[in-house]
Amino acid sequence: MHNNEVKAYIGIGSNLADPQQQVVDVLPHLNQIRETRLISHSSLYQSAAVSDIPQEDYINAIACLATRLQPMALLLELQSIEYAFYRQRSDDLKWAPRTMDLDIILFGNIQQKDSHLSIPHVEMQNRLFVLQPLQEVAGNIYIPGLGSLSYLIQQAPDLRINRLEFAKN
Repeated sequence: MHNNEVKAYIGIGSNLADPQQQVVDVLPHLNQIRETRLISHSSLYQSAAVSDIPQEDYINAIACLATRLQPMALLLELQSIEYAFYRQRSDDLKWAPRTMDLDIILFGNIQQKDSHLSIPHVEMQNRLFVLQPLQEVAGNIYIPGLGSLSYLIQQAPDLRINRLEFAKN
């Protein structure tokens, strides 16, 4: 880590338009965010969608970034990448299928909750498809306000999740 850099863990998810390839293809975009570099990423994980709308399984991963950006600036960069991947947003379809979903899961040791951004991610403790790849990348870290990652994994609701081999291009 260099001066003024903070580790940010980004959740990546897709279940449309060849989701496995979408998740692989977004990684170089994360490395091109200004004042940010991609340090590492997890394997790919396949899981059932968390939604009342019938839809295909998701492919998820976690990326670890080193960034000098503030959380809101990073969020705007991530939303711009989602848009480049044809992400459609709809207020009445919160859990709709998506080509690309990028969420800030953790940002250093910051705890923040406002109308735009909650860190740690507000649902992370309920989602094995976030917790397991996060542990792969970050080890048994402490999550501000929630506890150790291994504890959260033990307490998380059971969910069908499959670790996939990472497709090398």
